Amino acid sequence: MTATARGAAPSAGAGSASGAGSAPGPGATPGEEFFGEAWAGGGSAGTSALSRIARAYEHQLLLYRRTWRGSIFNSFFSPTMFLLAMGVGLGTYVDRSGGAATAGVPYLAFIAPGLLAATVMQTASFESTFPVIAGFVWVKRYHAMYASPIGPREIALAQLAWSATRVTVVGAIFVLVTLAFGAVRSPLIVLAIPVATLTGLAFATPIAAFAATQRTMNKFSYLFRFAITPLFLFSGTFFPVEQLPAVIQPIAWLTPLYHGVALCRALALGTVGSDPTGAAIHLAVLLAVSIGGLLAALVTFQRRLAT
Repeated sequence: MTATARGAAPSAGAGSASGAGSAPGPGATPGEEFFGEAWAGGGSAGTSALSRIARAYEHQLLLYRRTWRGSIFNSFFSPTMFLLAMGVGLGTYVDRSGGAATAGVPYLAFIAPGLLAATVMQTASFESTFPVIAGFVWVKRYHAMYASPIGPREIALAQLAWSATRVTVVGAIFVLVTLAFGAVRSPLIVLAIPVATLTGLAFATPIAAFAATQRTMNKFSYLFRFAITPLFLFSGTFFPVEQLPAVIQPIAWLTPLYHGVALCRALALGTVGSDPTGAAIHLAVLLAVSIGGLLAALVTFQRRLAT
């Protein structure tokens, strides 16, 4: 499909906007020169890649303005009920045992940062499955965007930027609820919000890459049943990973949620300074998974829309 057919007639000096692998013209933006022609996606000269990403992101925002009421439960009431049931209800019995399982930390303070990371994981997973397949198959809004000067990689980045926005909002609300419950032991919990966002992206990016290859939602049930739910239960959210059988512990250490939970908990409890090396490892793992998933998503979105 040529750039002209997609509604973007190339101007003189801007170079051709079509033809995979072709070098960008002198009018290309720095982003286009870095990512190559596929980044430009047939965009017309005079519109930067960032402006096209912003337009695709604005579309997601406008959609959310019509559906935000349906997300109130997951954003506010769900974490509140989790903290009430697990942190206050179950936590009363855990604390009576002396708190040996949580190193003397009240169970509510122990579980709150774990639930923060687990909640954003669930939000990111949902935002990267059904909305993505809807964009390709059900509603085909990605195809509509691709018929404009917006390219596949710009569509992918806008989708992931929106996922980051959603998990950041959910994480910020969760921290406010945690404050209301009196479960905060350190002001460093503010830094747990960007860590939670990064944890969400560590799931959103590879899952979006996977969703871009699907034509039905059948495999999503396996994803949630055999990956997301077990991670929610066995990645240190409700009890230390060290209490798992020794043969399972290494599996937990390899999951992004474990590192997100551990780092959020260290910040919330104010213990991050006692193990800076461990905190750096947690952060490095989350960054590596997020970047790897992002690169994969750029490739799968490009292949799905350009073929």
